[in-house]
Amino acid sequence: MMGDLIRVMLVDDHAVVRAGLRAVLGEAKDIDVVGEARNGREAVALAERLKPDVIVMDLSMDEMDGATATKEIIASGSLSKILILTMHTEDEYLVPALEAGASGYLVKSAADRELVAAVRIVANGDPYLQAGAARALAKEFKRREQGASERNRFEDLSNREQEILRLVASGYSAPEIGEQLHISPKTVDTYKQRINEKLGLHHRSDYVKFALKLKLLES
Repeated sequence: MMGDLIRVMLVDDHAVVRAGLRAVLGEAKDIDVVGEARNGREAVALAERLKPDVIVMDLSMDEMDGATATKEIIASGSLSKILILTMHTEDEYLVPALEAGASGYLVKSAADRELVAAVRIVANGDPYLQAGAARALAKEFKRREQGASERNRFEDLSNREQEILRLVASGYSAPEIGEQLHISPKTVDTYKQRINEKLGLHHRSDYVKFALKLKLLES
């Protein structure tokens, strides 16, 4: 930062939105809006030239979205902190944006109340997350940990057991699986028993749920 002045760049594809954000930030004496970009591609180029302290970045834009622009700016070695400001509240938008390197996430409906504070916080090197965003992140990380555990359990199966698990989940009976793999239905049942014991599965529906979680049936 230049002294105590926080230099901010605005990135949004709507001029009216940028004007509103500039007006909100203009009320803070320690914040100076030094530039504006209409899309992610312009943002990447302008960030390199202006080197702002904070970039307020929209997510949904033509030519290059905000998450991609964030990733490129961070990858370039820029020291700018990126605050995502968007109308989207869904986890599917939040997590990729933060994984791309954003320092914070704020919904536009709260901009008039929280934007100035959010800019100050990320400029100081701290993350800014609204309560809902923090809960979403915790939920997503827990889901990924569970998925990793299930993936490890699947990888611990033998190749034959993995193959039979996929076939059972796909709806094939023991005789049909035996015919495909050139083994007896009784041998198929033996493999299924091993799978049940290792993974705690009991019914075909359990096989289907397990396979869907690990995306084993997509191909």
